[in-house]
Amino acid sequence: MHIKPKKSLGQNFLVDKNIQRKIIDTCCFLSDDIVLEIGAGRGELTRLIAPLVKEVYAIEIDKSLLPILEDTLRDQRNIKILNQDILKFDFKKNIKTGKKKIKVVGNIPYYISSPILQHLFKAGNKVKMIYLTVQREFAQRMAAKAGSKDYGALSCFVQYYGEPEIKFIIKNNSFFPAPKVDSAFLEIKIREKALLNRKEKALFFSIVRSAFNQRRKTLRNSLSRVIAKKKLQDYLDSRFLDVNIRPERLTLENLINLAKFAQVNK
Repeated sequence: MHIKPKKSLGQNFLVDKNIQRKIIDTCCFLSDDIVLEIGAGRGELTRLIAPLVKEVYAIEIDKSLLPILEDTLRDQRNIKILNQDILKFDFKKNIKTGKKKIKVVGNIPYYISSPILQHLFKAGNKVKMIYLTVQREFAQRMAAKAGSKDYGALSCFVQYYGEPEIKFIIKNNSFFPAPKVDSAFLEIKIREKALLNRKEKALFFSIVRSAFNQRRKTLRNSLSRVIAKKKLQDYLDSRFLDVNIRPERLTLENLINLAKFAQVNK
């Protein structure tokens, strides 16, 4: 059965068999793993994952792909096909694993990459590892380090919850239809413990949003509505940081420590 990829769903099927195998090898699946696949598509990757793990939850929003999925995966007994939207997926309700955390893998559309990440991070107590194929530029921004041109609010957001690493680049001709840009296969190891308490976390994200929304300004000016200038000055002095430092020069650790400092020294 021939299925035409839907532009409205951002569908670009990964058709390169070598890249499919490279993804499987990179994930290092174990026999007791429980895997959630986002966008199972035609089941090509699902079929390779299933023999290696305990169970696979294959999510696919496109109803027209369900007959292909069911046919492709009919011999696999450890796959549960779910016709659902990942953004509405209830981890607690749909995946009964007890204390065991799952691994997530998926080739996700660029236009909903950020919302998908937010949804996965909210389920952090259920997720151990995330493996995603995303647009190259988006992956570079997620994994960027302080001081680089790609470092910004997205970098801080992702790195607060996990440790992202670009494993390899995927050329655009590995997909059908071929997108205009290359993609990257990214691994995100979810942090086991929260870096901040609830109040510190809220302040941290306020700091990040304010700082990078006005990244041309010095930190002292961009955070004037979030942290009192005297308090910010005290923090910078305590860390021997320049008062005119710009947001992109501050590491994740710097920003986390700033949130802690500001919360303690109210």
